[in-house]
Amino acid sequence: MTHLIRQFAITILTVLEYMLFFRAILSWIPQMREGKLAQVLYQLTEPLVAPFRSLLNRIPAMRTFPLDISFLLAYFTLLLVQRFLYFY
Repeated sequence: MTHLIRQFAITILTVLEYMLFFRAILSWIPQMREGKLAQVLYQLTEPLVAPFRSLLNRIPAMRTFPLDISFLLAYFTLLLVQRFLYFY
């Protein structure tokens, strides 16, 4: 039973990783940012990215940093959790 739950969690994390990846791709294409797909991806992935953005805003140097690295932190955190589940 725990194997089934672990595999389900790994699958959910993989889907979230792909969603974050596609969100990043869509953010590079200005015409695509306004589409329905982009809106859905942003709504589904923003709860993952927002805590990291809030955490980074507490660091004064990161407030003026030109890139939003909260996405990268969320993505790498998902990877770490997924790897932990693989080897646990």
